[in-house]
Amino acid sequence: MSGMRDRMNKLRGITTSLEAVPEDTIVLSSVQHEDDDIFEEDQQLLEWSAIGVELATNEIGSFLLRVVHYPFHHRHGLHALKELQEAAPGLTAFHPEAEQASAEQILFLDLETTGLGVGAGNVPFMVGIAYMSKGHFVIEQALIRHPAEERAMLSYLAEKLQQFTYLSTYNGKTFDWPLVENRFIMNGFGRQTWSPKHLDFLHPARSIWRNTLVSCKLSHVEEERLGINREDDVPGSLAPQLYFQYLADGNPTPLEGVFRHNEMDMLSLACLAIRFGHLLNGDIEAYIPLPDEVEEMVRTGLWLERMGNTLLPARLFETAMNQDQAKPTSLLMLAARDKKAGNWGRAVLLWQKAIIHSASYFGPAAQEASIELAMYYEHKLKNYEAALSHAVTAFEHALNHSTLVRTDSKKRAELEALRNRISRLRRKASKHR
Repeated sequence: MSGMRDRMNKLRGITTSLEAVPEDTIVLSSVQHEDDDIFEEDQQLLEWSAIGVELATNEIGSFLLRVVHYPFHHRHGLHALKELQEAAPGLTAFHPEAEQASAEQILFLDLETTGLGVGAGNVPFMVGIAYMSKGHFVIEQALIRHPAEERAMLSYLAEKLQQFTYLSTYNGKTFDWPLVENRFIMNGFGRQTWSPKHLDFLHPARSIWRNTLVSCKLSHVEEERLGINREDDVPGSLAPQLYFQYLADGNPTPLEGVFRHNEMDMLSLACLAIRFGHLLNGDIEAYIPLPDEVEEMVRTGLWLERMGNTLLPARLFETAMNQDQAKPTSLLMLAARDKKAGNWGRAVLLWQKAIIHSASYFGPAAQEASIELAMYYEHKLKNYEAALSHAVTAFEHALNHSTLVRTDSKKRAELEALRNRISRLRRKASKHR
């Protein structure tokens, strides 16, 4: 037995002298390879540690984790993170049935993935979350080095989720959260891991800025409206490529830029929460300036009305109406609101103003305003002569505009509808002369 014990000890590398190992033992090379693997992994962990990433373990396995703490007074662009405390109650308007939101109830989420879809082939290799805790804004970024680590990472995430009520994302209703739910299901965690009150800020961003910003991408919104300028930022579109490069060569250094990009996304999400929270609280000018562009004023007011705010929109609409540079499209939006509310007098004035502002060109705004006036005079006042005049004007606008653009089936249908309206009004007008 002692001979067998010695042999096994030698195979485990416990011997102090190579000469003591029998010549027919080739397992020593395997032991050496195992030591090399351990050494290589330790070296990689040192490289990860150099960029603030550490090994995290739980009962399921291991993954990598980077944690960053920002003090409440930290400013990111126009806003200090501490403003989230005051702004958060306003975000309850997204879910009026829920109890009042607080900064500590909100979890911010942003993924870096291997692709763009939400199917089984798209894997979130980095999951970024952020939240307020004990005087700090905490950002945690979990990364998997290979698919076997995903389940441990998701287990860690599932435990974190239970601490929060609200989920804040940018396009998360369509992309981030469905993808996370799919990964939970595929990894055996079930369908109802967490049911958050979702705050997807892409939707209000589009409602307010769709015509005043070139793009509603987060990077563009933060630069144009939040005062945030990123320097040496790795574009999110490059993140999958850099991750695949890491999988190929094992060098974690290029992923430092991906961590930083994700971190900036999380800070910008917090600033959007602050921005929309202030708006919904009615704290305009105290924390954010009035919009400069009339259309943005109008769209902001319309969005606030839909969210249940009634005081600030009236002020925004009044300011917009008194602006000389108001675009016809802005006036039409205000007129549509007044028409819906039955405020016909102001709606008529706005339609007339839209036509005057469109006098230098023939366009769809003047055409739409003329059609609305034709309907108003026909159905509300029974003044068929006035209605006919506005219908003819609308037809002229439509006809001239069709010469400037490609005449398609939709445009032909519009012209035909106006011809029919004019014929009907002529018949009605002749009977009442």
